[in-house]
Amino acid sequence: MASYADVLHYLSSLDYPAGKDDVLREAEREGAPADVLRALRALPPVDYANGTEVARSAGIEAAPEVNDAQRAAAGRDKRHQRVSQHLRSI
Repeated sequence: MASYADVLHYLSSLDYPAGKDDVLREAEREGAPADVLRALRALPPVDYANGTEVARSAGIEAAPEVNDAQRAAAGRDKRHQRVSQHLRSI
């Protein structure tokens, strides 16, 4: 399976915004392996602002080593500062 770093690597010299055809052409020109090309061929035909958008659209996560349970726990553990709490210290 294609990794986030692979996608970014093979698209590092691409000028954005870029359409799906531009993304595929650049990956092929850079010699991307079959798994990366397969992921990029599945992209919706829209313009992408950067490589991160391309990877997310291809369904590739930035940190696949973190599972859903760990991601949820990290979200619950964050302390969100509320506006009223912030204003009390002013």
